[in-house]
Amino acid sequence: MFSRDSIESALRVVSEAMPPTPQQRWPLLDQRVGAQVWVKHENHTPVGAFKVRGGLTYFDALRRREPQVRGVISATRGNHGQSVGYAARRHGMVATIVVPHGNSVEKNAAMRALGVELIEHGDDFQAAREHALQLSQERGLHMIPSYHDDLVRGVATYWIELFESVQPDTVFVPIGQGSGICACAAARAYTGVRTRIVGVISAHATAYQQSFREGRVVEAPATTQLADGMACRVPDAQALEVIRREVDDVVAVSDDEVAAAMRALFADTHNVAEGAGAAALAAVLAQRERLAGRSVAITLSGGNVDSAVFARVLAGG
Repeated sequence: MFSRDSIESALRVVSEAMPPTPQQRWPLLDQRVGAQVWVKHENHTPVGAFKVRGGLTYFDALRRREPQVRGVISATRGNHGQSVGYAARRHGMVATIVVPHGNSVEKNAAMRALGVELIEHGDDFQAAREHALQLSQERGLHMIPSYHDDLVRGVATYWIELFESVQPDTVFVPIGQGSGICACAAARAYTGVRTRIVGVISAHATAYQQSFREGRVVEAPATTQLADGMACRVPDAQALEVIRREVDDVVAVSDDEVAAAMRALFADTHNVAEGAGAAALAAVLAQRERLAGRSVAITLSGGNVDSAVFARVLAGG
């Protein structure tokens, strides 16, 4: 998918900004699943989610490709926006982020703390994205997409860290706009491992699963109340092409299953997971009979959940 030089460039850029995140097994989690479960802790990055890696490589490439750019804009449900804010500050740029109304209070606060101008618009990510595109033209700002090769190269660095340490039979990857799972495929190609890749979508946002099965971009409502990082209404065509070529299966998990996985991660590892961050484990738990005795890996892709939401989840709500 990428040349070795381009991947190794991403590895250098990311390593200059942050150390590798851990991948480890937890005895209680192994016991719960009945398998060897490796957890890749992307909740331990500087912004609490995997997206920061893509932001670092995107801005590095942007600075070399378009050195005149001083202001950028993007749309997000939170973690991509933190990635943009973090990398923009490192490069001395001004960042504007558009989020939908009702977005995570604490993700919004985290983005503002990184110095971004935060704008609320629309009822979902797609509406926020369309508004960001309009503002980019009106204000002369560089529009950062949610899916781009430079983002994927950066995100691939965490999968390379995992695959160079362990080679699980299967890895489960949540799908939002597609950078995480496409990066997993790129890392698999780079390292030469033979691990199966299973994508995980929300049962309340099925666009990528329908598109995967039908072989074309299919729009579907995104009504998940818990996994906002997976609330995709319109898949990215480039990401879908990679997913259909490289991914073995795409499965769905409900908000109730995600909530149970958030509780399990906290009980077994004492790590906090946001909804999308627990989706991979939710899929593993749903398939544990088939996975018994095998080696699997999941990504705890982010831990940025509002305190009030997490309290309700822990209470069983």
